Amino acid sequence: MDYAAQSEAAQAERTPPARKSTLLTRKSPLIDIAQFAVFVVAVIWLTLAGAQSMDYNWQWYRVDRYLYRVIDGEFILGPLLQGLVVTLEITLFSMILTLTISLVTALLRLSGSVSGRLIATVYLEAIRNTPLLVQLFLFYFVLAPILGIDRFWAGVLCLAFFEGSFGAEIIRAGLQSVPRGQYEAGDAIGLNRLDRLRYIILPQAVPLILPPMTGLIISLIKHSAIVSVIAVAELTTQGLNIISETFMAFEIWFTVAAIYLAITVSLSFFVSWLERGAKWGR
Repeated sequence: MDYAAQSEAAQAERTPPARKSTLLTRKSPLIDIAQFAVFVVAVIWLTLAGAQSMDYNWQWYRVDRYLYRVIDGEFILGPLLQGLVVTLEITLFSMILTLTISLVTALLRLSGSVSGRLIATVYLEAIRNTPLLVQLFLFYFVLAPILGIDRFWAGVLCLAFFEGSFGAEIIRAGLQSVPRGQYEAGDAIGLNRLDRLRYIILPQAVPLILPPMTGLIISLIKHSAIVSVIAVAELTTQGLNIISETFMAFEIWFTVAAIYLAITVSLSFFVSWLERGAKWGR
């Protein structure tokens, strides 16, 4: 190869490849919207086709009475909204207990106590390696009579202990993500363990813990439907009762799913807002 050919080859290696057209490298938002629209249409078509093959008679006009009624100017909750209230109560109490159990278990896992670490490990392994339904039956048929609690609190305790086993690992990972020097700095200025945790460690760990903990709470809301097997009158149970009376399976289950979706999506947006506020506050 002569000198001129070598120079051209070297120049070609140094020259960056030409950029492709923007229309080819960047996907238009219209394409995403069109793909989503096709997906929605396909789901609706499959649902309608399945219902037609079953000779299903749609009765959407009857759904509103199971949500609410207005009698003589008085607003009365229907069975589904009454079940939603119970679901929110289960979620609220379970969430408080879940956060408490998670924090205590995480601190035990990180403590210097051998017995504390052993208790936390046994709890985590027992809860995370057995089905939630089996745990619910144990709480309802075994622990509830011993403790003298009703089915509502049996379901709350079961959900709290189940979700707390996962929340403990989230909190432990968040606490361990704080640099070791922060712990030593707290010791250097004379803070005890509680003050060091409250003023130094948790403020740095909470922004890291919040996103996965949000997913855990959303999972808690969805898992609350399992208490329907012990006849707690929450949203899913009310849906089952209505379907057994009216045979409106499609309409009721779509409505129940929409209610759950509205709750979880609203919670996700709320936590996203909190995260942005935390970042701006730094």
